[in-house]
Amino acid sequence: MIALVRGEVCSIGLDHAVVIAGGVGYRVLATPATLAGLRLGVEGTLHTTLVVREDSQTLFGFAETDERDIFDVLMTVSGVGPRLALAALAVHTPDGLRRAVAGEDLAALQRVPGIGRKGAQRMVLELAGKLGVAVGSVEAPAPAAPTGAGPDVVEALVGLGWNARAADAAVAAVLERGEAPDGDAAAVLRAALRELAGVPRG
Repeated sequence: MIALVRGEVCSIGLDHAVVIAGGVGYRVLATPATLAGLRLGVEGTLHTTLVVREDSQTLFGFAETDERDIFDVLMTVSGVGPRLALAALAVHTPDGLRRAVAGEDLAALQRVPGIGRKGAQRMVLELAGKLGVAVGSVEAPAPAAPTGAGPDVVEALVGLGWNARAADAAVAAVLERGEAPDGDAAAVLRAALRELAGVPRG
């Protein structure tokens, strides 16, 4: 298992970064908050989990070991795969998830795209006592992106499992309402994730 990748950051996308370590470029999927802490051409460190499937091997990276550990525990819940676990950490901090589970806050859990009421109830039931106690956390700053981030956000949402039509409609809706500046990809992504809460993926 690849538990950590440290090296020069050679590219940063909306949902991933490429880090060169030992002469190998690792493509690591991450949340907008984690990507915000990386800088092009500067050494970065990501705590990682390698998810192996029959047809793929995907590396997921996190700024802190706490996030990685929560990610791993989230994937033990029935029906929660790595993409959904990553989406949960894009919407909530680890302590936010701890509070939601401990307080049985189904509404908060349902803000994660792809998690409905039954899924939220299942998370509360299956995660009880597994996430530890919330100690307080600060939201990480969102990464800025070039003006006109809509197409990139749609692409990221499709990568998370929504069909292109639903993703495009969500992005258009949040931009029209002015919920996020068009030049801030992470803000648009967060708003679109809220817009898509409860919308089936695929």
